Amino acid sequence: MKNIFTFLFILSFNASFAFLSKKDSLEIKKINLMLDAFNTSAANAEYEKYFDFFDEDAIFIGTDATENWNKQKFKVWAKPYFDRKKTWNFKAIERNIYFDKSGNFAWFDELLNTQMKICRGSGVLIKKGNEWKLKQYVLSMTIPNSKVDSVVRIKSPIEIEIIKNLSSKK
Repeated sequence: MKNIFTFLFILSFNASFAFLSKKDSLEIKKINLMLDAFNTSAANAEYEKYFDFFDEDAIFIGTDATENWNKQKFKVWAKPYFDRKKTWNFKAIERNIYFDKSGNFAWFDELLNTQMKICRGSGVLIKKGNEWKLKQYVLSMTIPNSKVDSVVRIKSPIEIEIIKNLSSKK
């Protein structure tokens, strides 16, 4: 009798993991489709569609140290690019997706093939109903370790002023 209870316990335990992994797998698929559509809408200069992927209080952090915008400010900055059809075309070449215990928050990191060569995108997503929305998106350029010193020399004159300005606000 004890063996039967042990067997049933193990069977139900395994079944619950199978359910969780199927659910996670479905959500990963949804997020991948959403993020790919997000990138495609930018490439196609679909302004409204692109910004619909962001939650209302979302934050976009760009490659420049001054690019830390809420959704409205990002829309204003991006509008001329979308109007001229001179947007960006990012394609994910690697992506990792993670979930919190509730399954209502996810975060991701990805490597992107872009006009700037390889960039890294990362972000936080919130599930609203059946949809995933971006709460935060961070875009950064990758720098090969062997080239960091050269890049620092190039950006130092510009960023020294930014550091002074930001430090004085503390």
